[in-house]
Amino acid sequence: MASVAELKAAIDAAIEQVSEGQAALRAASEKLTEAQQSLAAALEGSGHESVAAAHAALNQAAVGLEDCLTATLAAVEQAQTYSATL
Repeated sequence: MASVAELKAAIDAAIEQVSEGQAALRAASEKLTEAQQSLAAALEGSGHESVAAAHAALNQAAVGLEDCLTATLAAVEQAQTYSATL
C-alpha cells in the first residue's frame, strides 16, 4: 500500500494535470468567443436558418466548455479536501 506522502504526491500530480486541462479549456473558450464574434461580424443581418444554427451550435459548445470547467473545479476541490484529511 502507498504511503500517505505517496498518496498526496499522486493527488497533487493529478491536480496539476487537471489544471493543465483547465488552461486548455479556457483557451478553447477564448477561441470559441473569437469565432462567435467573427461569425457574427461576417454574417450580420443574415436571417438564414443556417446562420442561426451555427450561432446556436457555438453557444452550445461554449456552455459545454463552461460546464466542463465547472466540473473540473469541483473535482479539484474534492481532491484537495481528501488530501487534507490524509
